[in-house]
Amino acid sequence: MEEQAFINQTKQKMKGIPDKVMETIGLKKSYYLSDTEVPILHDINITVKKGEFIAIMGPSGSGKSTLMNLLGCLDRPSEGQVLVMGKDINSISETELAKLRGLEIGFVFQNFNLVSRLTALQNVLLPTHANRRTDIDVNERAKQLLGLMGLDDRMEHKPTELSGGQSQRVAIARALINEPAIILADEPTGNLDSKTSVEIMELFSGLHKNGSTIIMITHDPETSAYADRTIHVKDGYIENN
Repeated sequence: MEEQAFINQTKQKMKGIPDKVMETIGLKKSYYLSDTEVPILHDINITVKKGEFIAIMGPSGSGKSTLMNLLGCLDRPSEGQVLVMGKDINSISETELAKLRGLEIGFVFQNFNLVSRLTALQNVLLPTHANRRTDIDVNERAKQLLGLMGLDDRMEHKPTELSGGQSQRVAIARALINEPAIILADEPTGNLDSKTSVEIMELFSGLHKNGSTIIMITHDPETSAYADRTIHVKDGYIENN
């Protein structure tokens, strides 16, 4: 995909996206050990606007992973609301939630989460097996995205034949296949060397400049510096927003 064509597609997609793509209101999350309630998150209030690049930082045990699962519609809150594209995830069915998650959120993980027996192209196409937009030629888009990631000559290679940086680029292409409103990245440079980490963050920065909305979980101040703003989580509370 020519970069300008990708920019044009992103801008066209953004026209139909509300100004607030995600919001949490009085968000709380607890788990139970036997009959004992273990609170993890307390009164979390976050607003993510269209086109923002947000970093969420916190030490181990701060609750940021639990928050990521809630923002990614992988879990539901104990109290409060998580609104994604204006929809309260506690008020929709599991089927509707899966569709919202599959079409509006693109996931990028620290461990890449590529399927080893599949080629790069097949990995990029995986999300379209469960959910796909009817107005997209997904096979053509997958090839175009891998081209945008500089992987034209790696489409038929399997993950064991790719470097860490190449694997993460495949994962980013996979996250973009359904034209999601939000990219949710969990420690996207955690398994990469410093040089490759910079290359991946420059790629995220380029996506952001082209209009993508990005929420990134990280513990690294150098990585968070690429974001518009950083939200610090400690002991289940937001220290600043």
